[in-house]
Amino acid sequence: MAAEPQPPDINSDLGFGSVVARESRRRLLNRNGTFNAKREGLTLLQSLSAYHYFLTITWTRFLGYVIGAYIGANAIFAVAYVGCGHDALTGFRNMGVGERFATAFFFSVHTLATIGYGNIAPTNFLANIVVVFESLIGLLGFALVAGIVFARFARPMAQVIFSDRAIIAPYRGMTAFMFRIVNQRSNELVQLEAKVMLTRRKRGVDGEREFIQLPLERDTVVFFPLTWTIVHPIDEKSPLHGMTELDLRGCDSEFLILLNAFDETFSQTVHTRSSYRGDEVVWGARFKSIFNPPRPDGTLSVDIRKLHDIERVPLD
Repeated sequence: MAAEPQPPDINSDLGFGSVVARESRRRLLNRNGTFNAKREGLTLLQSLSAYHYFLTITWTRFLGYVIGAYIGANAIFAVAYVGCGHDALTGFRNMGVGERFATAFFFSVHTLATIGYGNIAPTNFLANIVVVFESLIGLLGFALVAGIVFARFARPMAQVIFSDRAIIAPYRGMTAFMFRIVNQRSNELVQLEAKVMLTRRKRGVDGEREFIQLPLERDTVVFFPLTWTIVHPIDEKSPLHGMTELDLRGCDSEFLILLNAFDETFSQTVHTRSSYRGDEVVWGARFKSIFNPPRPDGTLSVDIRKLHDIERVPLD
């Protein structure tokens, strides 16, 4: 009697869920580690998470928002001072509208930053009321920005660079799936652990995906001082065994990668993730050496600019 087929493992989809795994026609995991599945149906206030947004955006964009908010706030208060009348600030009476706005803008900068040079001062009741509100907003605003800046510096993150392409290369008498990583930061990562999962459309089952964890030649390194090439040998037990480049692309395959490590600087566990689609895997290639010639004192180093360099080699 033939054995009954085993039911699929409900934990194998990594949490994407059967509907996302079946219906999604885009990659599940972007190269930068973000997901393509979105949450909708929340109101603006429910979905708003300004703290998380400003904590995770790039430094360039964050500083752009801070500079824009600073200039915008001072411009608004400058308009308010001009609106308080021709006697709102020192010297206003003898100035035109444009000159008043410029004077009010720089007075707002002095007030918001609590500089107070003393050559410009409010001279009527309404202007003093505006100063009260601006002083309060200045205190709260600088405290908020300082808190976010501190959190951005204090938040541990793994800045691991993945090679642009994964490769299928000759390896110890067989072939292997490989990609290369390097630590971008000068901090030390220890106990680095890698997990690689292959997801692809099932053969003969329309739309359904399967998730298969790939056994690695080595899934953990204690120290990660330079670089690590992560290798999945393609032997008879590998789900990639017997597949061609067209097969890999045709089944909507994607390699999902998760890295976990302990950051010695922050004494905390950090993680990062990425993925390679089937068309981002180069067949018949190998990575070029990333190591520089030894220095006179015997020190070894790597050139991170060579992380993505590959060269063509024939496959057996």
